[in-house]
Amino acid sequence: MASKANPFTFLQQVRSEVAKVTWPTRKETFISTIMVLIMVVFAAAFFFLADQALGFIVGYIMSAGR
Repeated sequence: MASKANPFTFLQQVRSEVAKVTWPTRKETFISTIMVLIMVVFAAAFFFLADQALGFIVGYIMSAGR
C-alpha cells in the first residue's frame, strides 16, 4: 500500500516539473490559434456541403417513389 504523500513535497515536485516545461512563445501561440481557426472554418464548410449534398440525394431518392 502506498504511503500518504506530504502535500508540501508534492507541491515542490509539481513546481520543479512545471519549471522543466518549454512554454510556447506569444508568436507560436498566435500562429497556432490562427491555424486552428482556419481548420475549423474548412471543417465547418466541408460538413455543411456534405450535409447539403446528402440531404439533396436522400430527398431525391425519397421523392422518386411518389
